[in-house]
Amino acid sequence: MTAAAQSTLKPRRLAEGNTVGLIAPASNAIENEEIGFAADIVRSLGFEVKEGKYLYSRNQYLAGTDLQRAEDVNLMFADSGVDAIFCLRGGYGTPRILPHLNFELIGRNPKVLMGYSDITALLTAIHVQTGLIGFHGPIANQTFSDYTLAEFRKVLVEPTATTIIGQAPPFTTAAGKVEDTNRITRFVGGTARGRLIGGNLSLLTTLIGTPFEPDFRNALLFIEDVGEAPYRVDRMLTQLWLAGKLQQVAGIAFGKFTDQGDGSENSFSMEEVIRMRCEPLQVPTIRGLMIGHIDDQTVVPIGIEAELNADLGTLTLLEPAVR
Repeated sequence: MTAAAQSTLKPRRLAEGNTVGLIAPASNAIENEEIGFAADIVRSLGFEVKEGKYLYSRNQYLAGTDLQRAEDVNLMFADSGVDAIFCLRGGYGTPRILPHLNFELIGRNPKVLMGYSDITALLTAIHVQTGLIGFHGPIANQTFSDYTLAEFRKVLVEPTATTIIGQAPPFTTAAGKVEDTNRITRFVGGTARGRLIGGNLSLLTTLIGTPFEPDFRNALLFIEDVGEAPYRVDRMLTQLWLAGKLQQVAGIAFGKFTDQGDGSENSFSMEEVIRMRCEPLQVPTIRGLMIGHIDDQTVVPIGIEAELNADLGTLTLLEPAVR
């Protein structure tokens, strides 16, 4: 059963003392102590930790076999003692486990599932198949900056009726000193509302044509990526355009494209690539929100109604993402 056939499922909000299941549905950490570090990060947030059955498994660039990684997802959703599920890291591997997930079980046991990068495929597939809101946010194997912690809390712990997410961290302007790193580029102005879909661009394109691709119609699309040169981002955006997906969205919010390089000496810039692909759509489009492989990172709930104001450069959740 897909999300279109049923109502949206919101998980319970997080609270101190909750038990968080720690899983590795994609790649694993190189050394076990990194897993211990991730568990300590979760505990530092005020939660108890339950380790996945196969959390320490390794299979080349995967964290165990496909069946093992899928079983850890299923087991955590089935466990009534687990309140939320955090992913250890991204890497690669979540698309491989999608056919082995028990979506009926997951839909009966809604709980917070959080991660980003390769985890985009897991969050999106579960939302498409069950209606459960997924959270594109920090992985466990990272330090939470003050900004990241504040964004995490306002989305998952103490939500309000409307919440602006992804704005740049505070910056004090002075003579000869203005914000340089976290600027908003406005491609098309205006305001749009819709359901949030998206995440990592590479993983979104991987899902096109599968039973797990999101519904782009009248949605707000958010996109980030890492290690992708402008020509590769061009290729992926072109794929979404050729498939007729970009033409269906109500607005587009780009996050960060980190470690991009040039791709060649005569490369288009990332700004030029986005402008060429998105300006003709004539829907509100901006770039520069705090979404992606960055230290100061927001949490974006997949499936929640939101508003993109391209003139102000803001993305606002129009409802709480948790109950």
